[in-house]
Amino acid sequence: MNDPSEETAGARKSLAEHPSVDDAADKRRQYVAANRDRIREMNRLWRSEHLDRARELNRESMRRAAARRHREAEVRARGRERAKRWRVEHTERRREYQQRWVAENREKVREYYNRYYEAHRDEVNARAAARRDVDPERAKQITRQWAERNKERRAELQRNRRSDPEIYQSELEANAAARRLKLSLSRAGLPPKRIHVATAAERRANEREADAYFNAPLRPEHLRQCTVFAESLTDHMLKNGARMREFADAYVETRAHMGLPPIPVENIVYARAVEIVAERMRRVDLLTGRDVAAAVRSTQAEVRREERQQQMDELAKAIMVHFHQDSERLNAKAEMENRARAHRGMPRVPAESLVVQLALQDVIERVPTSRLTKADARTAVRIAGLHIATSLESRDAVDQSVHRRALS
Repeated sequence: MNDPSEETAGARKSLAEHPSVDDAADKRRQYVAANRDRIREMNRLWRSEHLDRARELNRESMRRAAARRHREAEVRARGRERAKRWRVEHTERRREYQQRWVAENREKVREYYNRYYEAHRDEVNARAAARRDVDPERAKQITRQWAERNKERRAELQRNRRSDPEIYQSELEANAAARRLKLSLSRAGLPPKRIHVATAAERRANEREADAYFNAPLRPEHLRQCTVFAESLTDHMLKNGARMREFADAYVETRAHMGLPPIPVENIVYARAVEIVAERMRRVDLLTGRDVAAAVRSTQAEVRREERQQQMDELAKAIMVHFHQDSERLNAKAEMENRARAHRGMPRVPAESLVVQLALQDVIERVPTSRLTKADARTAVRIAGLHIATSLESRDAVDQSVHRRALS
């Protein structure tokens, strides 16, 4: 039988010859840390020499990792399912536990709420505003109920607000101005001032609609198409309006001969013009019926303005041409008119004004004036009178110069 001391010595020798697992792991870590490049190079060489085996090992490792992840996911899913079933089966216990925990940790809950609110202030306010916007009447009712329950708190808030002298004075001035306006309207027999005060929910809805309109990604292209379409339609009508109206008149007459119901000429003209311009444009996919109608209205206004200006210019030109062609007769009639006025005891009128009025009476039937108003006609007469007066002054100056030369 061996001596115990010998057995102890043998055990120590065995431990010395076979170090522990921790020591081996430490030595391996030290070796890896000291020989990273050498280990990396050896692994690369082994992989290049045993590529198929390396790929097989990699596939096996990936399969094991996928299976492990699948098992862990199944375990977590089973745990969630068990917890869900427990919550459904023990609703009252769960609610009691939550209420008890909240009651025991008021400060902690308040701290959690405050911390979350500080970190997500905008999101919390946006969600609260969205809830109020969904049911504004409910929000008003809740506000009224809070005010009834917290009258002292509400009064304190109002006192704190009025404690600022500037705010208090501005409120007094606003109230006094409102009373003065109401009294003034009442004395004048006018109805009281009525203003729809937009609520916060309405303002937010308006802001959302405005953001959706102005921030739409296709808005610039839409505006470009509207602008180009309106300008092209206006140019087309200014250049080809008369010819298109002739075609529309003929078309209306043809329909009348065939016994079909009448159609306004303007509708035919602009329908055809819209069709032509749309075919010529590169893109019209974003235009709506409202856009086309707005372009037609602007074109009609521009065409009317151009026709009005053209008729006014033609009227002024016709007056001047008629005066130069028949100035002697017009001057004679103007002189006769002044003599008749003097015979009746009426003051004389400048000859230029009478000449222009007489010329207007002669040419008014020969010149188109369908777009002109009385003010436009007076403007055309005034322009023609200025031109005639200028020409008469220049003629008198020339006559005087010729007369002086003849005398000299």
